[in-house]
Amino acid sequence: MLHNNPALKSLIDKLWNKFWSGGISNPLTAIEQITYLIFMKRIDELDTKRKKDAEWTEQEYKSLFSGTYKKIVKEIDKNGEEKEVTKDFPKDELRWSHFKELPAEEMLTHIQQYVFPFLKELNGQNSHFTKHMKNAVFIIPSASLLVEAINTIEEIFKEIERDAKENGQAFQDIQGDVYEMLLGEIATAGKNGQFRTPRHIIKLLAELVEPKLGDKVGDPACGTGGFLLGAYQYIVTSLDREKKYAVKDEDGFWRSSTSALLTNDVKNVLDSSLQGYDIDVTMVRLGLMNLMMHGIDDPQIDYMDTLSKKFNHTELGTYDTILANPPFTGNLNKGEIDSESLTLSTTKTELLFIDRIHTMLRLGGTAGVIIPQGVLFGTAKAFVEARKILLEQSELKAVITMPSGVFKPYAGVATAILIFTKIANSQKEAPKENNYDVWFYEMENDGYSLDDKRTKIEQSDLQDIIEKFKNRDPKVENDRKAKHFFVPKKEIVENGYDLSFNSYKEEVYEEIEYEEPAVILGKLENIEAEIQNGLKKIKSLF
Repeated sequence: MLHNNPALKSLIDKLWNKFWSGGISNPLTAIEQITYLIFMKRIDELDTKRKKDAEWTEQEYKSLFSGTYKKIVKEIDKNGEEKEVTKDFPKDELRWSHFKELPAEEMLTHIQQYVFPFLKELNGQNSHFTKHMKNAVFIIPSASLLVEAINTIEEIFKEIERDAKENGQAFQDIQGDVYEMLLGEIATAGKNGQFRTPRHIIKLLAELVEPKLGDKVGDPACGTGGFLLGAYQYIVTSLDREKKYAVKDEDGFWRSSTSALLTNDVKNVLDSSLQGYDIDVTMVRLGLMNLMMHGIDDPQIDYMDTLSKKFNHTELGTYDTILANPPFTGNLNKGEIDSESLTLSTTKTELLFIDRIHTMLRLGGTAGVIIPQGVLFGTAKAFVEARKILLEQSELKAVITMPSGVFKPYAGVATAILIFTKIANSQKEAPKENNYDVWFYEMENDGYSLDDKRTKIEQSDLQDIIEKFKNRDPKVENDRKAKHFFVPKKEIVENGYDLSFNSYKEEVYEEIEYEEPAVILGKLENIEAEIQNGLKKIKSLF
């Protein structure tokens, strides 16, 4: 995790403070503006790399920066009157590598008038990206702030490249790293902000759910697209069966290059199979840019409240895989909830998202979802009904509890991972004879300290979870004194659908042998005698 890099942390602090002192004090606005700049740099680098790869393989490649960009601009004519004219501007001069060398004032005008409008239309008029970037604005107010920001971002990229070479991290989510560390500034400032799922937890869910090429993969509350990117990178790695292009990261996960192995056909399948939604338009833009910066040319992320009546019902029952960490701290207005397709009578988002994810899955589709641990044992009717969806209308494969420090410093809530496969569309369709065993695992360490610093430690259960889950066998493994075991569904039902780990774990009590009372009294008398002798010696001195 790059936030353990003090040099990078110092640069992020520097960048944040520049924006704060430069008049952009809203945290998400600052993050959005910084991301626009990072996007400009990454798109230039990605385009240059693809061009070189194409030359090496003798394939055709049309650069994003080839040709001219037509832009209507306002100019003052010789009579002093303002008029609109259409200008053809060479796209090659819209690259980061070009405009960063311009004088400060000229660079600010150049980005405002040409670079940013060009980027907003990068994927064509009908793309998701252009649609959601339509109202985006570039609001860096001064040339001096822009120059300082560009210089600092250059330093950040150099530091990330150095860290990647030294630590073998070839597939960093660069925008995600910067975003995560900027969110640390929000937490430090005591402001409320969104937080992303740690990358190693995303990788864990992808390994457990195992999305495949051709699967329709979704996230109904995708934020910056971390789970979609995680699924994408997992699928690419799975295509590299011999791991010729893969490296093992610091958390023990193998990951291959996101571009080296992809034919055009495979790339088209992948690009079209990832779908995300979010209720925050800023998150939608950040998510789109995040995926594009990792080689997904036309990502599909849309602005939508997936719990509301506006949800597109044609999406129901169409997903092979869903990976999600939906928000679980709010209550919705009851009148806005999609009561037509959601069955739970509640306004709690953590329960409604379980219902929504189940409705989005096709029969046989599998989900990996992070929920607060309260969902596992809450006694209110809606909590029990949510767990019935997981156990009766789905095959609940795994409940993995995680310690409360996993999401620090942003949140301290204890969470759990649920892995389940949909087997029925409703309670009426659920099979009557549906007996199976649910696998429980208590994660104690995720490879990082569980305090606010989250420093790397040697102890980690991540790879053990993957190995034990993929080789689980209820006929062999069932020691309830251990950190993982099976519980029959029938037993869970009889226990009120309780899914808490501690409800089924057998505690091991060590028998403590105490001395006989007479022996204890004798020792106390000896101690008292020693105290009295000591007091007599002290008195004799006076």
